Order: sequence, then C-alpha cells, then structure tokens
Amino acid sequence: ASHSASPQLLPPPLSSVPALCVGPRLLPFQCDLSGLWRNELGSLMEIDKVNDAGEFSGKYLTAVTATSNCIQSSPLKGAQHDTTQRSQPTFGFTVNWEKFSNSTTVFVGQCFVGDKGKETLRTMWLLREEVGSPGDGWRATRWVTGHRLARMRVSLEELSKGRDEFSIAGNF
Repeated sequence: ASHSASPQLLPPPLSSVPALCVGPRLLPFQCDLSGLWRNELGSLMEIDKVNDAGEFSGKYLTAVTATSNCIQSSPLKGAQHDTTQRSQPTFGFTVNWEKFSNSTTVFVGQCFVGDKGKETLRTMWLLREEVGSPGDGWRATRWVTGHRLARMRVSLEELSKGRDEFSIAGNF
C-alpha cells in the first residue's frame, strides 16, 4: 500500500518574523518620582505628578548656598523614562535658582527600589553660575557625584505648617 506523507509545516526563519512588542511588564516595585524627597544635607525636593510623557515639574529648597541671599524654594522641570518598561528609571531635571541666585543646576540620576520597596534617588549635579566674562568661566561651574535623596512621607505644605513631630534631619 502506498502511504503519502503529509507536508510538515516548519516555522519561518527568525529573520522573516517582524519584531514582537509586548505590553507593560508587571514589575514588583516601580519608582514614582512624585512626592517629597530629602538629601543628606537637608535639602528638599517636591515633584508634582509625572505625566504620561514622563515630564514633571516641582520645587527644590536647597539647604546650602554660596550666596548671602535668603534661600528660597526654586522651580524645577524634568523628565524620566517610562516606568511601565523600567522599574528603576533614569531621569534628569533642571533647577533655576532665579529667586536668590544667578545660577542654574542640572541633575541626572536613577531611581532605585530596594527589596522592601524603599525608593532612593542617586544623582549627580552640575551647577553653573553667571560670570562677567569667558575668562572667569573656570570658577563658574561646580559638580557633585554620589548625591542621594530619600523619599519622605510628608509634603512641603505639611512641613511649612511646622509639624513638631517631624525632623528634616531625621533618619536618612
């Protein structure tokens, strides 16, 4: 008896398969930049809601300055990578110290989420102050690496009301 073999279907070579895109991953912990953050020197940063494009704004209240002027809260604007694809995104933002200084600082960093969900921002920053001439540029720029900010569970508004039970210099 003659037996005819049925044709075998083989998968196409990978080079002919279009790229596959998958939806958002379910990540155990995702970093959310929105909220209040404090660094090891006591500076405070409050970031408003991050929009769908990753853009955000907020305020930065530095605890240190090289000017003798009264320190004031200063506006910040920035962007971060999509947190639906990355649980520990990189970001960048600019602070314009226009209210009390003639300088601008740019920060770049990454948000890290620990095993228990604790968020920490690791950044570096570059500050440029205004000088009178290009020859004075050597003294106009400062930078710091290893800058760290920890999330706080209170808002700047609550801090400004003078909550006695809260200490900016508390556990970092």
